[in-house]
Amino acid sequence: MTDTKYTIRGETGDWEVVVGLEVHAQVTSNAKLFSGAATAFGAEPNTQVSLVDAAMPGMLPVPNRECIRQAVRTGMAIDAQINRWSRFDRKNYFYADLPQGYQISQLYHPIVGEGAIDISLDDKNPDAAGKRIGVERIHVEQDAGKLMHDQHPTRSYVDLNRSGVALMEIVSKPDMASPAEAGAYLRKLRSILRYVGSCDGNMEEGSMRADVNVSVRKAGDELGTRTETKNVNSVRFVMAVVEQEAKRQIDVLESGGRIVQETRLYDPDRNETRSMRSKEDAHDYRYFPDPDLLPLELDDAFLEECRASLPELPDTKRRRYEALGITPYAAAVMTAEVEAARWFDALLDTGVAPVAAANWTTSELFGALNRTGRDIENSPVSPDQAAELLGLIADGTLSGTLAKQVFEIMLETGQGAAEIVEERGLKQTSDTGEIERVIAEVMAANEDKVADYRGGKDKLFGFFVGQTMKAMGGKANPGVVNDVLKKMLG
Repeated sequence: MTDTKYTIRGETGDWEVVVGLEVHAQVTSNAKLFSGAATAFGAEPNTQVSLVDAAMPGMLPVPNRECIRQAVRTGMAIDAQINRWSRFDRKNYFYADLPQGYQISQLYHPIVGEGAIDISLDDKNPDAAGKRIGVERIHVEQDAGKLMHDQHPTRSYVDLNRSGVALMEIVSKPDMASPAEAGAYLRKLRSILRYVGSCDGNMEEGSMRADVNVSVRKAGDELGTRTETKNVNSVRFVMAVVEQEAKRQIDVLESGGRIVQETRLYDPDRNETRSMRSKEDAHDYRYFPDPDLLPLELDDAFLEECRASLPELPDTKRRRYEALGITPYAAAVMTAEVEAARWFDALLDTGVAPVAAANWTTSELFGALNRTGRDIENSPVSPDQAAELLGLIADGTLSGTLAKQVFEIMLETGQGAAEIVEERGLKQTSDTGEIERVIAEVMAANEDKVADYRGGKDKLFGFFVGQTMKAMGGKANPGVVNDVLKKMLG
């Protein structure tokens, strides 16, 4: 990240952008927040609804311990304050997919207080280009159901499968100042959640979505009036919302208008935000403590268990990789997604050389997976198979060229490297006599170039290396070829 601030030039000068994100992350758990109903994605409408979710008379909510545990673990992962005492509140509003007529949330006493997330905009040097984004709070709350408007020409249907699903609302401070920073924050938060295992981060399925708060101001001015664009479901769209909404606000202000605090929706087809409703304040929802739920009180044993269950997190893992000699870029690439990091850790556990393993993984393996449209979880090459291939490269059995051939066969067949080498005779040769014989033939066929080389055209050396390797089908040891050529060319 450079020191140049992101600004948008308007007719009256440069404007700064101020961004905060409220991320709703569906908690990975065995059931809903206050009932035992299932939460599987894609189930038939209204097949995952308990009497509690449907707000039947006399039904009382019971907190799901696992949902609370996952929220606490998430707070610990961002080094946030964990509140040993927290409370549920009722947020009262009427909507057709909210059977209770209120949502159980946490306004006044959230389970997690202030924390922070470190982001980077420079993959080549993540530490040098970092910025710390404050997190104001994490609270747990119920999700609402879903209205379905496309099932009937004149009626809307209600699907209550999501009603009561546990969400963590992760509220950032307004510390982001560009689309790139908002994108980096959301990617980093998603990565942390997936490492922790508290949310699968699947934005396409709606298990993670962001409300994007944007305002603009001239340098040095007070914060402007913000708008909130709801339920944005991809990193790319969040970045687009920041850019387009900031430009819209600047146009309004420079034409003499004023920004209204409101809720907006993003239309990706038109790449624009549209007004949805005026933004309500907390008092409009008549929050009050939920009388059906006792406050949550967390004891030492519970907190210790939560902390002990945390895995090695992305930044710690990246620094560990760098300490092994791996470049900051390769370390950042391999720790961005938890599945890739787990795969690479399994490769390191075989005892391979870390730097060679990292270079091969980021170039050959990731390149092949991208080319074939696979992800690391569906890699046809396991860490043990990769270790075998790298071992054959390290001991001189395979040259770089031969290793590429063997790897392609591994991708197609699932066979191990040693088996392929043996079966197809792809072993590299270091037989000096055989290499001398081939070099003699190359020199005899190119007497003019031999004379030119001996006359001072040193760059022709590469030509002889290439011709020798070609004649030997790429199976000659390049180091031996170089040594023998130097002697024979004089």
